[in-house]
Amino acid sequence: MAIPETLNSRSQTTSAPPAQGARKPGLILVFLCIAGFMTFLDVSIVNVALPSIERDLNISENYLQYIVTTYGTVLGGFLLLGGRLADTFGRRRMLQTGLVLFAAASILAGVAQGPAMLIVARGLQGLGAAFIAPSALSLLTNTFAEGPERNKALGAWGAVSGIASVVGVILGGLFTEGPGWRWIFFINVPIGIAAAIAAPFVVMESKAEERRRSFDTAGAVVLTASLVLLIYTLGQTIDAGWTSVRTLGSLAAVVVLLVAFVQVEKRAESPLIPLGIFRLRVMRSANIAAVLLFGTLVTLFFFASLFMQQVLDYSPIRTGLAYVPLAIIVSVGAGVSSQLVTKMPAKPVLAGGLSLTTVGLLMLWQAPVHASYLTDVLPAFLIAGLGLGMSFVPLQVAAFAGVEKAQSGLAAGLINTSQEAGGALGVAVAATIAFSRVPALTKWANGDPARVLSARASVFHEAFLIGAGFAVAGVAVTLLLLPMMRPSEQGDSPAPIH
Repeated sequence: MAIPETLNSRSQTTSAPPAQGARKPGLILVFLCIAGFMTFLDVSIVNVALPSIERDLNISENYLQYIVTTYGTVLGGFLLLGGRLADTFGRRRMLQTGLVLFAAASILAGVAQGPAMLIVARGLQGLGAAFIAPSALSLLTNTFAEGPERNKALGAWGAVSGIASVVGVILGGLFTEGPGWRWIFFINVPIGIAAAIAAPFVVMESKAEERRRSFDTAGAVVLTASLVLLIYTLGQTIDAGWTSVRTLGSLAAVVVLLVAFVQVEKRAESPLIPLGIFRLRVMRSANIAAVLLFGTLVTLFFFASLFMQQVLDYSPIRTGLAYVPLAIIVSVGAGVSSQLVTKMPAKPVLAGGLSLTTVGLLMLWQAPVHASYLTDVLPAFLIAGLGLGMSFVPLQVAAFAGVEKAQSGLAAGLINTSQEAGGALGVAVAATIAFSRVPALTKWANGDPARVLSARASVFHEAFLIGAGFAVAGVAVTLLLLPMMRPSEQGDSPAPIH
């Protein structure tokens, strides 16, 4: 594999890394996947540890959710800004900045003595991840030429993003019952620092070919505020409900901010997001599908963990280990689809993956109260995991099909923002609908242990059904909106975006 000569653009930084690094695309791919893996891991690694954190730090249930949502909210809110900063000031530079910030925030989280300190640290982790993820993905797409080489590299990246979500739950259980929950944060420190030091020796610096004369600060602030408020509002609906004054008022404010953002972008000399990029039908459809896919993914992991611990009475470590087959099959699915997308259009591969995911969630929907892992949970995990693994790769390929090199940071920010927003949306919608039945079910159970267990299972079953609904919607979007392209067409470049 060769590195495209266009990496050496006229806006390239003067300090280049050793030339031999440019001749090792395999090393570059591994390095970037490790950086991305660390950020994706922290989306899910906290879930299994929450009961221990709640007990040790004396966090009330009303604030416990923010340990999870603060990371995703800040990550999703700043991803687009991170992508544009990477394009403008240097992708490797922003990657290193993010790695150092992420490591420092992980130390702060690991030594936290109270909820406020931990929640702030999780927000700082999210900010660091918002610099890492788009920078790493942009460096990847600038390293590998469009076509089979880039598709295989994106396949590896897609597999990492999916596997990390599962591995996070596994490690969360192992650390919680082993050295303690603080190590789910401490583990990031040596990895982040080592990666930041190694970056100049592995990847070349790259920027957009034309330096911006001005930066759209107003657009960045307004867009980030709207995304942060949207994801925060979706998380709050679990307690406040969809029809509360607070929720409706916040959603109205989100609409106002988004309208303001569009107006700012139309008038900006150098807009944060050139609105013309949304003319790319493939990229637009891929981002819609990403919202639905990750809505399904996060809903599955969130409620499967609760189902196993609160209904099947699994310990944290047993819950984590229960995900091992799912992690393996996600990897298998990603490997299969990374080969398929080089031989056939991404559309049927994505539709097939989402269909399998739907079947797996429907099986969990029907899982009995006293479910057997081998006959009820495991088959559902294997089918859903295979489908998820098959979906990540074509989604990433479609998100970058035809995107100019100078716009790769923007495309990376968009697809990652769609994933984070989709995950928040999935949990918010599923939890709001499913948990709204808790008062009636509690009254019905009337303290009877068997009825209480049945009521809990009923809540989680409904959440699995909603997750399956997200997957079905993803299939519909894929079939109706995503164009059917031959593998050779998936690497074509369009006219410049203005």
